[in-house]
Amino acid sequence: MTTPGIPRWRSQHVFTRLGLSLLVLILCGGLLVSGMHMKDHYANRDGRPDMSLDDVRGAYHGLNKPSPLLRVLEEGHATAEADQELSAENRQVLLDWLQGDRLSMDYDNLDLGDLAPAEILAARCLGCHDRGAKDAPEAAREVPLSDWIDVKKVAFEQNVEPTSEEIVIASLHTHSTSLGVLSLVVAVLLLGTRWHRGVVGLLILLSALGLVVDFSCWLLSRQSDAFVYGIVAGGALFAGATALALLLVLVDLWLPLAGSAREASP
Repeated sequence: MTTPGIPRWRSQHVFTRLGLSLLVLILCGGLLVSGMHMKDHYANRDGRPDMSLDDVRGAYHGLNKPSPLLRVLEEGHATAEADQELSAENRQVLLDWLQGDRLSMDYDNLDLGDLAPAEILAARCLGCHDRGAKDAPEAAREVPLSDWIDVKKVAFEQNVEPTSEEIVIASLHTHSTSLGVLSLVVAVLLLGTRWHRGVVGLLILLSALGLVVDFSCWLLSRQSDAFVYGIVAGGALFAGATALALLLVLVDLWLPLAGSAREASP
């Protein structure tokens, strides 16, 4: 685990080690805040409040997803109660409505009578898709169809345009410089610890590799959404390796030296 010789940072004066410890904690806090910022920055791009892979996909590649309600109807989704089964006519009315361009206008159009989408949904779907449907599956209650406010969340297709290439390039310039410098600082701190050089080198390599994969996929994902997974994997690799490196630095600053009766102080 250790290498011969006295570790540079651990042998420094207690004030120096205390200052370095505070700086390391600040860097850890910066990583945490950065993660929170990224979550808020990407969240809701796909129309849902929580951050998901579709949010990242929308930002870097663009997103075009059919209406969730249209998709389940095309797949033959049926109601749970036998007496509430959608008839072929009802299903076709809903399909035509969802594929048209009058979703909000025809939802409760009085001229359509019992064939208005609102009437069909109320008669055939609320047995399960209602927040108060106690006997319905939980998954169904989580997709309520009680009124237009609920229905419109699943009725429209999702089209998200990717961030413009100019903005991505500008952001890439800023992040590659700042995160590159951060990685160098963490590498220097880690090199001054007692930990095995193989462990130190591996963490430095993983941190750098994470940045390379992450930044490369920013550009490549515009051509194929498969590279969106690279953005997520690269970012996670960088964050994980950097956090672990900072933790090892912090531990090394205060872990007693093996075989030393007292600490050296300048």
